[in-house]
Amino acid sequence: MQILRAALAGRSEPYTDGVTVGSLVPGDRSPETPHLPYVLVRKDGDLPHPSMANAKVLLRVTAWHEDADQAHDLAMLCQGLLLVHSGPIIRGVRPVTGPLPAVDDVSLVDVSTFVVNANVKPVPL
Repeated sequence: MQILRAALAGRSEPYTDGVTVGSLVPGDRSPETPHLPYVLVRKDGDLPHPSMANAKVLLRVTAWHEDADQAHDLAMLCQGLLLVHSGPIIRGVRPVTGPLPAVDDVSLVDVSTFVVNANVKPVPL
């Protein structure tokens, strides 16, 4: 989340204005609320990796926005920002699926979702 927060803060595209990045589904997700645009980042699962020097996780990112085009544009930008990131914790990211358009079944707000495979530094026990 910190990676996307920092990367989106410096963007000038209009669909990034006021974006919030979090790990919880927003309770009030209607288009009239000031919570939009909103980007949700969730860990969907761990993937086994034969190397003890790496760990892999699936990250699902969902963007809520005022319309389908802006939700898609925001999701595409977030995916691109993750794909070019390389750092001490997340060493690399590869696309898995998406962005895919959808509609939030609770609020009927347009969303766009994608999944990436992140190669992360493991924590020794």
